[in-house]
Amino acid sequence: MLIRLNNSNPDSKTVSQIVNCLKNGGIIIYPTDTVYALGCDITQTKAIERICKLKNIKPEKSKFAFVCSDLSHLSEFTKPIPNHVFRVMKKSLPGPYTFILEANSNVPKMIKQDRKTVGIRVPDNIICREIINALGNPIVSTSLIDSSDDILEYFSDPEVIFQQYENVVDMVIDGGHGNIHASTVIDCSKREIEVIREGLGSLDVLE
Repeated sequence: MLIRLNNSNPDSKTVSQIVNCLKNGGIIIYPTDTVYALGCDITQTKAIERICKLKNIKPEKSKFAFVCSDLSHLSEFTKPIPNHVFRVMKKSLPGPYTFILEANSNVPKMIKQDRKTVGIRVPDNIICREIINALGNPIVSTSLIDSSDDILEYFSDPEVIFQQYENVVDMVIDGGHGNIHASTVIDCSKREIEVIREGLGSLDVLE
C-alpha cells in the first residue's frame, strides 16, 4: 500500500492507520531527514525478523538504529549519557545524525546479543516523528538500499520504492523525494567521541 502524507502537516487519520499497521506487526518504508528507511515497531519481534530476512542479515549482526521522536526515550535503551555527549546530542537533534551509545538491558534480546551499543536517531522530519509520537515508542530502522547495481545507491523516489517493495512490505509512506545522503554516524560509546561516517550532518556540532 502506498500512502501519501504532507511533509509539513501529516493527516492524523492517516498517521493512525500507519500506527495500527506497526502495532499489528507490519513493516513500513518511510521518509526521514536523510534517506528513506525500512522500519517496524521496536516491540514487534516477528516484524524485526521480517526485516532481517528481507535484508538477508542475522538479527545479532544487524546495524539497526532506534528512531525516536525526541530525546525522552534515551534512558529506556541506553546507559546514563555523559554530560558532554548529551550537550552534543541536544545541539544536533533533531537532525541527520546517528549517535552510537552504550546499550542497557532493555534493548530487544534478538538484536542485542553480545552487542554493547545502540544507534539512536531523531530525524528532522515531521512525518516520521508524528508516527513515532502516535506509536509511543521508537521504530527499529535501517536505511533502504538499492542493491540492483554494483554501486549501492539510496532510493529517493517513493514511487520507485513502492514498485520494488510493494509485495514485501505492508506500507510505503510517500513524503516526497528523499535525500541521497545518509546520516552522519558519531560513536559516543567510548571515552573519546569518534566520527564513524561523515554523512549529511555537519561535524560543526562537535566543536
